[in-house]
Amino acid sequence: MNPIAFEETKTLYTTQFGGSPEVVAWGPGRVNLIGEHTDYNQGLVLPMAVNRGIRICGKVRTDGKVILYSGDYKDRVEFDTQLPQKDPDHAWANYFKGVLVQYQKKNPSFPGCQAVIQGDLPQGAGLSSSAAFEVTTASFLEKIGGTVWHDMELIQAAQAAENQFVGVQCGIMDPFVSYLGRENTALMIDCQDLAYEWVSVPTGVKIVVCNTGVKRELAVSAYNQRRQECEAAVTLLHAALPYVHSLRDLSSPDFERYQGILPNLILKRCRHVVSENQRVRDMVRALEQGDLVTAGNLMAQSHESLREDYEVSCGELNIVCTLAQHNDAAYGARMMGGGFGGCTVNLVREDGVDVFLKDMAEGYRKKAQLELESYIFTASPGAKFFSDRE
Repeated sequence: MNPIAFEETKTLYTTQFGGSPEVVAWGPGRVNLIGEHTDYNQGLVLPMAVNRGIRICGKVRTDGKVILYSGDYKDRVEFDTQLPQKDPDHAWANYFKGVLVQYQKKNPSFPGCQAVIQGDLPQGAGLSSSAAFEVTTASFLEKIGGTVWHDMELIQAAQAAENQFVGVQCGIMDPFVSYLGRENTALMIDCQDLAYEWVSVPTGVKIVVCNTGVKRELAVSAYNQRRQECEAAVTLLHAALPYVHSLRDLSSPDFERYQGILPNLILKRCRHVVSENQRVRDMVRALEQGDLVTAGNLMAQSHESLREDYEVSCGELNIVCTLAQHNDAAYGARMMGGGFGGCTVNLVREDGVDVFLKDMAEGYRKKAQLELESYIFTASPGAKFFSDRE
């Protein structure tokens, strides 16, 4: 959290509405260290909240109106609290509206509010700016409205806002870690039963996200296709193994024993998910032991599996990962997110970050004829709010 950024948002609020805000809320984006394409298979993931996010400054109204101003889009919207409608012309506000719909199930008499929204998360970089916005909105509304969610209730409300109002079928991982993140800590989440545990990130390393600059045009259609292929695997395996209701239920020994009943393409998808769940478990153990070499090797294995078995990588992502894996400052790297572009996540020695960034930018420019934008992150606390009324 950047105190200067908070003051900037407060000043913007005063410019837009006059006076001072009553509540300032903040929610972080996230980086997923390992556990890719496992969440919708009820698998294991290991994300961490990062030190960039979304800020909301505002105060309550009493006229049933919501007035929002986006500092990033330079756009203003106004609507009635009882009539929040999806609006493609102001798509950024749909995330706030979706959370408000969920909040009004607990607090139907919410009187309205005015707020400024601003962030410092790179857009479209796979850092989950949407979940950060939703969790920040949920924290802001519960503080300004006086009706409080329980932790899991807030997390599920943020997910429901995106699933039901925005229309994106995201998993629960992103709002989960955006709300419950801790400093210097990753969060292993079991997407089957929502159990979780905090995992310390060893000192002496930084998480560097490298943005290939390639847009993920194929990501949505391929994402849906991969989900269907995983569901097909479950259907085939369930006939032989009645205990299998999701790929999370499939043990490694049973996968080896019954993989012959799966068509080759389905087998590859299944192998990625089963092996990736094990890599998450192994990564937790490596981090707890401070074994960064093993942690880096697991990231490299994850990328290979995503490239070869899940087939969601692309040339640019492969170039960046190869460059990182041959860089002395890096322990490991892998693609992150839906695939077909976007970002890689890299585990880098703290004392080698500057050289790593320079080498990566030069190497990517030479190999791909493209510019590489990189961001340095540390594990951050989850959503917070501050109130002048306390």
